[in-house]
Amino acid sequence: MNNDDALALPALLLAASSALVDGIHAGTTARGFDDLRPAHGFAFARLAPAGATVSELAEHLGVTRQAASQLVDELIDKGYVERRPHPSDRRARLIVLTERGWACTRAADEAAAETIRPWAALLGEERLHALRNDLALIARPGHLRPTW
Repeated sequence: MNNDDALALPALLLAASSALVDGIHAGTTARGFDDLRPAHGFAFARLAPAGATVSELAEHLGVTRQAASQLVDELIDKGYVERRPHPSDRRARLIVLTERGWACTRAADEAAAETIRPWAALLGEERLHALRNDLALIARPGHLRPTW
């Protein structure tokens, strides 16, 4: 790879990432979830499997525990998450998605598919699948952080 290609690659990856985030945000907003910012989606990605503590969410987002706690309070006020007793740690509280949070997550999944559909039309299914496989080799799984 020549130096020009090496310099262009990060900008192209970041532009594709921004297009994806913008598409998901626009799609969720169009589906009625207009009280969220893209950063909330990164929190939902961590909470969706089985919930998380505030400390786990803070680590996932790369923020302080206090900032994560404020984000959780905001999401509770909006009806997207709730605090529950932690199943194995009496001192901790588990933050989980409510039905509204799950509905927003499903809307985000639909919006992501809509955003990527033109990419498949442009690249073709085979090249898009190869791109996904290549990115899976270099991307750190499960490590999604917003660009604050």
